Amino acid sequence: MAFACTVLTMFPEAFPGPLGVSLIGTAWREQGLWSLETVDIRAFSKDKRGFLDDTPAGGGPGQVMRADVIASALDSIERRDRPLLYMSARGRPLTQALASKWASGPGLIVLAGRFEGVDQRVLDARGFEEVAVGDAVLAGGEAAAMVAIEACVRLVPGVLGQAESLSEESFEDGLLEHPQYTRPRTFEGLDIPEVLLSGHHADIRKWRAAERLRTTREQRPDLWSKHPANQQPKGD
Repeated sequence: MAFACTVLTMFPEAFPGPLGVSLIGTAWREQGLWSLETVDIRAFSKDKRGFLDDTPAGGGPGQVMRADVIASALDSIERRDRPLLYMSARGRPLTQALASKWASGPGLIVLAGRFEGVDQRVLDARGFEEVAVGDAVLAGGEAAAMVAIEACVRLVPGVLGQAESLSEESFEDGLLEHPQYTRPRTFEGLDIPEVLLSGHHADIRKWRAAERLRTTREQRPDLWSKHPANQQPKGD
């Protein structure tokens, strides 16, 4: 069965966006390896004007999405044991490990919030997991939902052509990916590293491994601090 993704959103017209292009788009539209469905939350409002938000309890600026409207939208679809994600800046960080876990399952149901957020009661009652795609606040959850879905879909077997390329990517073993180069050999006075042109595959693998360590150490010290290569042996 295809990896099934459903997005609960106020703006279904935002999709598929980047999910509809390149290999991921082909895997959806032509190969049927995954599916995408959007549910318009506004259609479940009982207000004749289609409002689905109200003022925050306790006061404060902005509006909050109502629990009953979101619950009705969610209950209209078949869950099929798919995890429920709510894209939120206060959520746990989206990681490659999480994407790999979800990609091995039946799919995702993603809630894209708006305004000041969502009534906490529907998150608790329905068992949503809050997930963040970075330490920044967005105007809505649609872009974040696309990020989470793409991170999973690209790991579904058959979506990307070369499965072996996935094993050398950033985060697969706690390290960032090594730098990449292609023609021309010289660009604005900068040359491709000679080892990559040597044809010596063992030397190339060694260079790439060293570059992954260097890049992680310099660009993501938080990852480097946790990696075994950075752990110093304890004295007697």
